Amino acid sequence: MAATSEEAIKQFSAFMEQLEEPLKTTFQNVHQGNLRGTLVRFLKAREWSVPKAHKMLMDCLNWRVQNEIDSVLAKPILPSDLYRAIRDTLLVGLTGYSKQGQPVYAFGVGLSTFDKASVNYYVQSHIQMNEYRDRVVLPAASKKFGRQINTCLKVMDMTGLKLSALSQIKMLTMITTVDDLNYPEKTETYYIVNAPYVFSACWKVVKPLLQERTKKKIQVLYGSGRDELLKVMDYESLPHFCKREGSGSSRDSLDGVDCYSYDHPFHQQLYNYMKQQSLNQDSVGPRKQGSVHVDVPSPGLEEVKIAETIKAEIQNLRGSNGLTHSFNSIQIEGP
Repeated sequence: MAATSEEAIKQFSAFMEQLEEPLKTTFQNVHQGNLRGTLVRFLKAREWSVPKAHKMLMDCLNWRVQNEIDSVLAKPILPSDLYRAIRDTLLVGLTGYSKQGQPVYAFGVGLSTFDKASVNYYVQSHIQMNEYRDRVVLPAASKKFGRQINTCLKVMDMTGLKLSALSQIKMLTMITTVDDLNYPEKTETYYIVNAPYVFSACWKVVKPLLQERTKKKIQVLYGSGRDELLKVMDYESLPHFCKREGSGSSRDSLDGVDCYSYDHPFHQQLYNYMKQQSLNQDSVGPRKQGSVHVDVPSPGLEEVKIAETIKAEIQNLRGSNGLTHSFNSIQIEGP
C-alpha cells in the first residue's frame, strides 16, 4: 500500500502543478505550505483514487474562487451584536489542545438553535471558523508543538438534544456538506458525549450507513466522557460539559467564560482578526453590513440517505407510546 500511496501522491502532485490563476492562488491558501498533507487529505476522502481526488479538489478550488472564500476572513459579521447572537445560538469554541497538539473544539449540538439570523450568516460563520482554523490555529499549533499538525479533535455535546433540534437537519446537512467536500479529513476524531435517548435511537439507524472511514472517526462515549477524554487531553483542555458528570449546564472554563461565548478569548481573537483583515483589505469607506452568500454544494448520496433516515426515525419516535404528546408540534424539514 505504501508504494501505491506514494505513486498516487506523485500523480496527484503532477496534476496540480498545471494549475493557473486564480486557482493557483486559492490552492496555496488551501495547503498553507503543506502540499503533501493536503493531497493526502483529498486522496483519503476518495479512497486513494487519483481521478476522483483530483476532481474533488478542482471542484473545491472552483467553489472557493466563485464564492470568494479567500477573502471571507475580511468580512466580519456586523454589527457585533449580531455576531454575539450567532455565537449564542451556534455553540462552538476552542478549549485547548490534545496531548498530541491537535486543537480541541467543543460543539453544543443539543443546545444550538440557529434561530437568531439567516441561514447565510450561520454558513458564513462556520466557514470563517474553518478558514481561521486552517490559516491561523493549525499553523500556530504546529509551531507551538514543533511538528506538522493538520487535524483537530471535536467534542460534540448532545446535552439538551430534543426532536425539535433534530428538525434543523437541513442546516446541519448544509454545514456537513461544506465540510465534507471542501475541508475533508480535517477532523481526526469526533467524540460524542452526554447522548440522550433521542441521539442513541438515531445513531443506531445511521451508523450502518456510514463509510468505514467515517465510522472509525466517531466515538460515542459514556456520560460526559471525561475519563476517556483525559487519555488524549489534559483536564485544562476538557470542554466545560465534560469536566464532571452531568455538567452540561456548567460554565467553568478559561477565566470563568464559557468557551462558546463571544467574550471568550478565542472568539475575541477571531473576531478582532477578521476586523483587522477587513481594514487591511478595504481602507476606504465603512465596512458593509449584510451576510455573505455562499453556494452550498449539493449533498452527496450518503448525506441525503442519512438525512432521510434521521427523518424517518424521528417520525417513528413521534409515534412511539408515551412520546407522541411531546413531539406533535415538531416540523421536520427536508434536506
